[in-house]
Amino acid sequence: MKKYVRFLMPIFVLLVLAWVYGLYSGAVASEEAEKMAAEAAKTVENAATEVTKSVEHVASSVAGCNVLLNDSLGLKGKLGEIIKKTPVCTPTCTEGCIDPNAPRGYLGIPGGPRPNPIVGLLWAVWVGWIFSTVGAFGGIMAGVGHITIFGLANYAKSFKKTNPALNKFLTDSIRVSNMFLVGLSALVSTINYWRMKRIVAPLAIALAIGAVGGAVGIAELTAGKISLKAYIGYFGLAVFVVAGFMFYGTTERARAKRAAAREAAKRFEEAARKGGEAEGVKIVKFGLTECVFTFYGVEFKFNPLVAALGGFCIAIIAVFLGIGGGFLLVPFMTDIVKLPMFIVAGTSAFVVMIKMIVGIATYMLLKGVQVWWPLIGTELVGIFIGSMVGPRTQKYIPDIWLKRLFVVLAIYVGLRYTSKGFLGKSIVPPY
Repeated sequence: MKKYVRFLMPIFVLLVLAWVYGLYSGAVASEEAEKMAAEAAKTVENAATEVTKSVEHVASSVAGCNVLLNDSLGLKGKLGEIIKKTPVCTPTCTEGCIDPNAPRGYLGIPGGPRPNPIVGLLWAVWVGWIFSTVGAFGGIMAGVGHITIFGLANYAKSFKKTNPALNKFLTDSIRVSNMFLVGLSALVSTINYWRMKRIVAPLAIALAIGAVGGAVGIAELTAGKISLKAYIGYFGLAVFVVAGFMFYGTTERARAKRAAAREAAKRFEEAARKGGEAEGVKIVKFGLTECVFTFYGVEFKFNPLVAALGGFCIAIIAVFLGIGGGFLLVPFMTDIVKLPMFIVAGTSAFVVMIKMIVGIATYMLLKGVQVWWPLIGTELVGIFIGSMVGPRTQKYIPDIWLKRLFVVLAIYVGLRYTSKGFLGKSIVPPY
C-alpha cells in the first residue's frame, strides 16, 4: 500500500500543480481577454464618436444657422414663441443664434447682454435730471443708454437675418423700456412742478387728450413691424430736425417775437434769486377755443383745439420712437404758444406722463411686449433721484441757457443716430 502511495503521491502533486497552474493560466487569460475586450470596446466607442462628430460637422456645415431651438427655454408669452424659431449656436453659426447653456441675460435670454446695475443707476439719474430740467430728452437719453451704453441695439441687430421677429421684438422692448423711465420721471416732475404752480393745466389737458389718440393709434400700427435699423435712423432724424428748429428759437430774431415769455422769465428769475416763488400759473379764462392765463403777472393765451391737434401729432412721433416727446412738446410750447421755459418743463411732464401710461399699456397688454425688470427696476430708482433734483435746480439756470442745453444735446444725438441708422456708422463718438 505504501508503494502505491509513494507512487501515486508524486502524480497527485503533479496533478494539483497542473490544476493550480491551469487555474492561474485561466485567470490570466480571462483578465487579458477582458482587457482586450475593454480596449476593443473603447476603440469602437472612439471610432463611433469620431463618426458622430464628422456627421454633426457635415450636418452643421450643410444647415448653417438653420437648426432651430424648437424650445421656448422657459420664456413665457410672445417671446417664448419667437425664441423657438431662433437658431442654435454651432461651430458654423456663431451670430444671431442662442446657446441654451449660456448664462441668462436680457429678458432671460441665454447669452443676452447683462448691463451693469451701477451704470444703469447713474445713467438713470442723468436721464431723470435732464428731463425734469428742460421737459425733454428723457426718452432720448434713455434711448442712448439702452441702445448704445447697454449694448441692446447690437444684440437686437444680430438677429436681423436669422430671426427678424426677435429683432423687432427686442426693438419694441427697447422702446417700452424708454417709456418706463420717462413715465416715472414725468410723474415725479409733474407732482413737483404742480406744487410749485408751474404747470398750465388747461394746456396740458388739451395736449394730453390729443396725445391719447395718437399714442394708441401708432402703437397699434407699428408694434412688431419696425426693424432696429429703421428705428435708429428715424430716431436720429427726428431729433436732428428739432435741434435746428430749437436753435432758431435761441436767436435774437426769434426771441424778439417772444416778449411776453422773456418778461415772465425775467420776473421768475428775479423772484427765484430773492427766494420767493409765491406767484405761479393763474387761469383767467378757459373755453373751447381760447384759454387765458398769467405767470408772474404776464398774460398768455392759446387755442385748446390747436393744442389737442398738436398733442395728437406729437404723440404719433413720440410713441413710434419710444420716447416721451418732450423734444417736440418743448418747441411747440416755446415757439408756437410762446411760453417761458420755466412753465414748459412741468406742462410737458404732465402730457408725457399721460402718453407714457397709454403707450406702455398698449404695447405690453395688447401686443405682448416685455421689459427686463432687473434693469428697469434699478433704473427707476435713479430716475426718481434725478427727477426730484431737476425741478429744484432748474430755477437757478437762466431761460436762454436751458434752451441752449437742449439744442446742444439735440444736435449730438441727432447726428449720432441719423448717421448710424441710415449710413450704418456713427459720425460722432462713440463710433
